[in-house]
Amino acid sequence: MFTKLVILDRDGTINQDSDDYVKSADEWIPLPGALEAIARLNHAGWHVAVASNQSGLGRGLFDVAALNAMHSKMHKLLGAAGGRIDAVFYCPHSPEESCTCRKPASGLFEQIGERYGMDLHGVPTVGDTLRDLRAGAAVGCSPHLVLTGKGEKFKDKALPDEFPAGTRVHADLSAFADWLIAQPGMHLKPAAKSTPKPGASA
Repeated sequence: MFTKLVILDRDGTINQDSDDYVKSADEWIPLPGALEAIARLNHAGWHVAVASNQSGLGRGLFDVAALNAMHSKMHKLLGAAGGRIDAVFYCPHSPEESCTCRKPASGLFEQIGERYGMDLHGVPTVGDTLRDLRAGAAVGCSPHLVLTGKGEKFKDKALPDEFPAGTRVHADLSAFADWLIAQPGMHLKPAAKSTPKPGASA
C-alpha cells in the first residue's frame, strides 16, 4: 500500500486558538475553510494526521474526556464537509515535564512515522508556530507556515532566520491545500498498517 501523508498542527491551523487554551468542544471552532481544505486534500489522495501539543491536560485545565469531545466534534464536522483525519497524535504534558513529545521536540512525528511505517522525509507539515515546524523539520518534513492563529504576526513580514530552511508561507490551510494539490507527483511513499501508539486517537 502507498500513501500520501500531510501532518497538521491543530490549534491555530485547523481551529481557532486561544491564549486561555481550547478547553471544551464548545470552544473548539474551526477556522473558515479549514475543514473544506482537509476534504480537498483527502479527495486528492492525501491522508491527514494531526500532531498537537495539549499541555492543558498536564496543567489540569481539562481532562481526556473533554479532549475526546473536542476531537469527536472535529471528526463529525469534518465528515459533514466530506473529509477525514486518520488520527490525532497529542502531547499531554506540561512544559515542566521535559518530555520528548512536546513540540518543538520530534516525538509526535516519530510516533506518526511508526504508525504509518514510513520515513517522513519530505512529508509536508503545516503549523502556525516556529515550534510546529521545528518539530517536523527535525525528522525531515517539509515545513509550511500558515498565517492564522499565532502565525498572524508574520503577515507582511520576512520570516526570522530561526525558521527551518525552505519554509513556505501560506495565508491559511485552504491556500496550503490549493498549493499542494497543484504540485505534480509529490511524496508517494510506502506505508504499513499498524496500531496507533498511546497518545493517539483515531
